[in-house]
Amino acid sequence: MNIDQLEHLIEVANTGSLTKAAENLHVSLSAISQSISKLERELGIQLFIRNRNGASPTFEGKRIIEKASEAMVKVNELKEEANRYSETLSGELKIGIIPSPTNFLIDIVSEFKSDYPAVKIEIYEKGPMEILDDIHHHRLDMGLILTSQSLLEDDHSLRSETLLEGKMVAGVHKHSSLAKLKMISPEDLISNTLVLYNDDYIKKFTEDILSGFGEIDIMFTSNNLDAIKRAVQKGLAVTIGLDYSFNSHQPFQNGDIVSVPISGIRDERVYFTLVRKEGRIPTLTVKEFMKRIKRKF
Repeated sequence: MNIDQLEHLIEVANTGSLTKAAENLHVSLSAISQSISKLERELGIQLFIRNRNGASPTFEGKRIIEKASEAMVKVNELKEEANRYSETLSGELKIGIIPSPTNFLIDIVSEFKSDYPAVKIEIYEKGPMEILDDIHHHRLDMGLILTSQSLLEDDHSLRSETLLEGKMVAGVHKHSSLAKLKMISPEDLISNTLVLYNDDYIKKFTEDILSGFGEIDIMFTSNNLDAIKRAVQKGLAVTIGLDYSFNSHQPFQNGDIVSVPISGIRDERVYFTLVRKEGRIPTLTVKEFMKRIKRKF
């Protein structure tokens, strides 16, 4: 019995499939199958029932999987203890983040690298769905995305921690007639040209609230916040985004663009969230970096 076998055992249990476990761990299906079979022969019991639908643990297998998970916790604690004695952190740290808040990571990364120069940090700007897929397949250690609580609750294989919460609003120029309204209706929005930040959640939200009122006029979508700001400032368009973006993030802080609540939408909070794989025990490096992110909020 070895650590690889325990990791294989736990991943098959989490995914319910030898094929998915092999994909997530970047090994061949044959390697996973042989690993589990060898472990079953060594222990003298059947761990999984294999069929067309995947692999489900036997009664005995469930108890062994629980013990394997406990053992892997201890293995990671041992590795962390060794890191403490060496008084440094090392290895790789791969982070996925939606483009808008990337700048806030720079200070955290700079301070972290100053304290732990042996850690190699890679940051990937991607859409939220791509980030979640990469987390599922162990290509990222963590992700920072904009989403709703209901979407996160649908995926039990993820662990999430909320960093900021808010609601979707319209961003208009302060001299626009729309700025005088207490609430902007979908009818008000559909009669205006929109510029949108290139984020999957924002685009889906806009489609959901406006599609029943006519054709949506979108001038452009972009990851360039300055371009979005200029279009709104010149009275060419209205934008839609999270309320805290207009109050706390450049380039909206100077007050030229104000946020107005949108009427007729359900009051679902939107979250800027730190996500990682459920059941995957974070390394000391990951834990320390997450701690620093949470301190910023």
